[in-house]
Amino acid sequence: MISVEEALAHVLALVAPLPCETVPLPQAAGRVLAEPAIARLTQPPFDASAMDGYWLAESDAQPGATLTVAGEAAAGHGFSGEIPPGHTLRIFTGAPCPARPGRVIPQEDVTRAGNTITLSKLPKTTHIRPRGQDFAEGAAHFPRRRLNARDIGLLAAMNVAQVAVHRRPVVAIIATGDELVEPGETPGADQIICSNNYLLAAEVERHGAEARMLPIARDNEASLRAVLDQAEGADLVLTSGGASVGDHDIVGKVAATMGLERSFWKVAMKPGKPLMAGRLGKAALLGLPGNPVAAAVCADVFLRPMLMKFQGLETPLTLFKAVLGCDLPPEGPRQHYQRARLTPGESLPVITPFSSQDSALLSVLAESEALLIRPAQDRARRTGETVTYLPL
Repeated sequence: MISVEEALAHVLALVAPLPCETVPLPQAAGRVLAEPAIARLTQPPFDASAMDGYWLAESDAQPGATLTVAGEAAAGHGFSGEIPPGHTLRIFTGAPCPARPGRVIPQEDVTRAGNTITLSKLPKTTHIRPRGQDFAEGAAHFPRRRLNARDIGLLAAMNVAQVAVHRRPVVAIIATGDELVEPGETPGADQIICSNNYLLAAEVERHGAEARMLPIARDNEASLRAVLDQAEGADLVLTSGGASVGDHDIVGKVAATMGLERSFWKVAMKPGKPLMAGRLGKAALLGLPGNPVAAAVCADVFLRPMLMKFQGLETPLTLFKAVLGCDLPPEGPRQHYQRARLTPGESLPVITPFSSQDSALLSVLAESEALLIRPAQDRARRTGETVTYLPL
């Protein structure tokens, strides 16, 4: 067996950032920029009023002054006339301000009578958004994460209509086992519902990749080979089940006959020991355990960083600290990822693992908010100690 750190290095060596493609801005949410997006204009393009009120020259900004309204400006409708001394401009939010120094007085700070206003007080701010306050033409936006709605809004304001993004990795997902039937079918007396494909597909899509769910592969070489053939064109082949040492665990054997270059098999972790990875043709292959919780844990630890690297992102697992909410016995020879709850604490959250850590219990997984990480051979831990966790 190899360590989790060694296994992670191996799986990341199997993938590389994918080529870029250009997509229209409405299709860019959730994608990762392959190059900086460059602003095509300055925002705001002029000094703009931040309030509904009255613009006046700085020389006329005196408490108690009475000024004559010379005209009006609104968003999309600037005022092009002259504003002589002693005059003011009725102005609305977003409208261009006159070019010379001045300020906007909010309408509630003046008294208007007919075509004149009297200033009651001068606010501390000018209420003018200066040209280029948000960004200037040529400014770059290059977040190293998937684009969210706020990014899309900024890019639209930058007059960027399309962006260069990394291609979404295509992940072919294969569950194996004679015991499996699809959700909605009626299982036989010795069968169960296949949940792994659906869990893994949701995880793949969550992290920006494209999931291709292939048919269940049965526990014979012909069936598995036929389903693996259907994975042609995928960037990553993701199997679950069939990677252990039983008579029916044939993923490694069949993949080897199809040209698999195996990087490793078996990792010193719990759950997830029978993990396998390698290269199958042009695709990376990650063989997950069949137990659904073990598959989910391996997906969080290994699949997530692989998908990030495919999309040109940094790949370290983001770990956090928490205070242990209960006593724990010493740990065994494998690094243990325990499903756990998080509750608020004074300075750090409190993490409490579930009493049952059976790797077949999806109900416990669904309630979990974090994986408490216990290093191999970890000593007994006491309530209140600081520990490390991976958020789910």
